[in-house]
Amino acid sequence: MRELFLAKCIDHIHDGLCNGLTRFSGPSRAALVYARDKDSPVRIYDPQELLRGHEPRLSELYLKDRRWAQDTTDEQGENPAQCRKMELTGLISYGGRFANMYHQMWFTEQHVDLCSTGPTERWLEYACRLLSQDLGTRSITDLETSGYVLQNFSTHAVRDHIVDVRNESLGPDTSLRVYPILEAVLNISKTQEEGKWPNGDLIFVEPNLVHRVHYLATFGEFERPAMKDVKHIRKLLQAVEGNKHKLVSDGQTIIGIGTGRMPDFSVVVEFRGRHGFIRVQEEAICSFADGGFHSSTRRANLVQLEEILLELNLDSSKIYTIMKAVGTLVRSAQERKHGCALVLDYGSPLANISGQHLESPLDLKRHMDLELATSLAKVDGALHIDMMYLKLNAFASLLDGRAVAAENRARGARYNSALRFTAEHDQVILVVVSSDRPISIIQHGSELKAKCDWAPRYQCLKEPLTLDQWIQESTS
Repeated sequence: MRELFLAKCIDHIHDGLCNGLTRFSGPSRAALVYARDKDSPVRIYDPQELLRGHEPRLSELYLKDRRWAQDTTDEQGENPAQCRKMELTGLISYGGRFANMYHQMWFTEQHVDLCSTGPTERWLEYACRLLSQDLGTRSITDLETSGYVLQNFSTHAVRDHIVDVRNESLGPDTSLRVYPILEAVLNISKTQEEGKWPNGDLIFVEPNLVHRVHYLATFGEFERPAMKDVKHIRKLLQAVEGNKHKLVSDGQTIIGIGTGRMPDFSVVVEFRGRHGFIRVQEEAICSFADGGFHSSTRRANLVQLEEILLELNLDSSKIYTIMKAVGTLVRSAQERKHGCALVLDYGSPLANISGQHLESPLDLKRHMDLELATSLAKVDGALHIDMMYLKLNAFASLLDGRAVAAENRARGARYNSALRFTAEHDQVILVVVSSDRPISIIQHGSELKAKCDWAPRYQCLKEPLTLDQWIQESTS
């Protein structure tokens, strides 16, 4: 019964953790390595095979070395429950010794476009605490609650990381309350003014440091807008739109408009239209959009393209030049909120594509030509680029081909045309930028993804394998 209840606890925590992190960072897996008691064997719960490929390192950390069982403190000895992080490539970890659980270490994926690992670590920390708590209460009804809490933990994770960053330098006796700030940020981000989304910077300064700000203008003490007056603050943001000035707040009201260097460890909120970022000491903590917080940097993810270029055995300088030009074209399309498609052709001769051909191709290594190419990308159709010489041969190019199995009607004509075209032309790579979706890298009639799709598994009603059994299973 004890093992069955533990399995149910882990199931619910794992399910809530994966769902919550998926909303925050995109599709996310999680895994747990644990020992219930001091003399218990180390077990592993990894239903989505997140830790496959890390068997040698896990064996070294847990089976050949017992330091994990004694080492439950950081280097300063300030947190006696926390273990040192398990450094596994591409993963974020958090764990330690908590009540009712001798050792637990949670893992999840470190996405390539992560603003900061801090909020995710706080998420894993809370998973540790909830698992320990559920084992202590032994209440079946509490299990559903724990999973639900982890599904909706993004605001708390962001808040906890901001508090930790500030406390490290300012100490725990700070007066700036972070929860009301985060609530105000989301409310302002959803408020339009004359049909426009908010643009400009809002900075929250520790109340006893507001006198250090260089103000261009201040408001009377009894006329300062309260943070709950979202509509008023949205109007005031227009005064700092398109310049380097900032609205300054003490967390309770808007004090005025400041400029220049701001007090250290202030919370800076950058509104950028339909999205924005929260920063502390120049570190991007998270982004926000659509009424919620996210981990994404919102930059173009071109990792798959870079991998293809490496497979083509191009020298590093050529790869750098190609990535720089493609990155500029993609960012321009994203910022202007229009879709586009880039046909990167490395064939000799180039593929025959109908479109608006240029008598003299544009050299995308030249700034002026690249800038013109960003404007031509707005014209309906694809840009046809000679990848080896980095020259734009044509724009408004039409892509065609026979139907392929990978087509997705939900993705629109640009995406599906790219699938068809690349299925019939082995010498091209297509970069598709949709106005409302992430970047797609397409080759040989299929989209290249950073990770394989995985199917969730639920309700493991038996005790997880020991780590030794799990490693043996992978080698058999």
